[in-house]
Amino acid sequence: MAKVIGLGGIFFKSDDPKRLAEWYKTYLQVPVENWGGAAFYLNNLMPMAATGYSVWTPMGRDTDYLHPSTKEFMFNLIVDDLNEALSQVAQGGAQLIAETEDSEFGRFGWFIDPDGNKVELWQPSPQT
Repeated sequence: MAKVIGLGGIFFKSDDPKRLAEWYKTYLQVPVENWGGAAFYLNNLMPMAATGYSVWTPMGRDTDYLHPSTKEFMFNLIVDDLNEALSQVAQGGAQLIAETEDSEFGRFGWFIDPDGNKVELWQPSPQT
């Protein structure tokens, strides 16, 4: 039987996809290509690639985890410097949410992008 072996991408609607792509390119250095999206190559995740992973999590309709966004999804983007990434998106007008959180998985921070999407930034724990 075939099985899922990873996260292939995130696809979502935007009222102005070119503007939103440019915002992510400017404030988080997302490598937006001419076709309007970005490809993240796994070899760029080194040294995290050996133990890195993506998460897929269905949540109940009553969850507050996506709050204050009214959207039914949230992005999680891996970053190399959480504090700097949060500073950059704030400079771009993003609404920062709550405080950062440290856990055994690494550091997390959240913001609302210009389209109202909640985004979770994740700086994984250093490899030992």
